[in-house]
Amino acid sequence: MMRRSYWLAMCGAVLLAASCGGSPHPSTAETAKPAAPAYPPEVDQVIQKLFGTETEVIAYGDLAKNGKQEALVVNRIKKPPDGIVPGNLVTRAGIIENEGGNSWKEVFLCDEHFKNPAGFLGGQPLSPVNGWRLQYEQDAKKGLVMYFTPLQKPAGGYVETFGVRWNPEVKRYQMLDRSFAKFLGEVSTLEPIDATSQ
Repeated sequence: MMRRSYWLAMCGAVLLAASCGGSPHPSTAETAKPAAPAYPPEVDQVIQKLFGTETEVIAYGDLAKNGKQEALVVNRIKKPPDGIVPGNLVTRAGIIENEGGNSWKEVFLCDEHFKNPAGFLGGQPLSPVNGWRLQYEQDAKKGLVMYFTPLQKPAGGYVETFGVRWNPEVKRYQMLDRSFAKFLGEVSTLEPIDATSQ
């Protein structure tokens, strides 16, 4: 009787191990990637021209709630730095907007710095940032809100999260203040203020 229980237990263990398959934890390559949003085919041509062939559309639609179709596109970091939690890790993010028909224009860019057609966004680090964690949400009233956090501490600064969204009053994407409540204007250059020259 004891021998029979032992064999049943062993067979059960073998069957359980066989049914579980390979590794109990899927590798990063095996994890499911979110489905790409549906968008018109001409968007691919526009983003390849502006951002290169390794660009991915991660959001599409009336993102700014301004009645125009837009695409949020990113260039992902191929190999994240050690110790960085996975997510939307990018070297560049941009938004293109449809001006009618097949005409598109870039209305926002984040690479080493934040820019819109009026200049550099105020409130950003003066030193270049080579990689960002991008988080975003689509607010029903305010539209797309993007949050950018440097993957590493910028030279002469510290790691903080920057918010960007469409400002309906000036009709362009702008940086939000630290409370994410008020818009900051643009600056023509990113240079430190020299107090001795004033």
